[in-house]
Amino acid sequence: MFWLSHHHPDEYNRTYLFGGVRVCARCLGTYPVMLGALVALFALRAPLQWHLDVPVVLGLTVPALADWAWGRFRPAAGSNAVRTLTGVLLGLALGRSLYVHLQQPLPAVLLAQGALVTAVALPVILATYQRPRPG
Repeated sequence: MFWLSHHHPDEYNRTYLFGGVRVCARCLGTYPVMLGALVALFALRAPLQWHLDVPVVLGLTVPALADWAWGRFRPAAGSNAVRTLTGVLLGLALGRSLYVHLQQPLPAVLLAQGALVTAVALPVILATYQRPRPG
């Protein structure tokens, strides 16, 4: 069931096991919250611009990025509770940026979020790419 958990067996510590199915801990927090945030924002007809959009969305994105980056360098570090919590925060951030994007493509909030993720993920991926996988 790789589609519910994008982790290989040596990363099963980053998943929850539900009835024999592994689910990524961070994704479990991210995607349901993102969907819920989208539904709520559309239902409330939330404004497309809030003056704190960019700092709030970036602030909600940073914990997941930091935890993910730390985990790339220290695979045994961290806990699923923290991964799920950072996923919830990321889900809120993604829900907001996607809400605006669906109505006004490529808004500043989405571009800032994409730039932040790229600025963190690219160097981390490059630094850890050649590391051998356990097992």
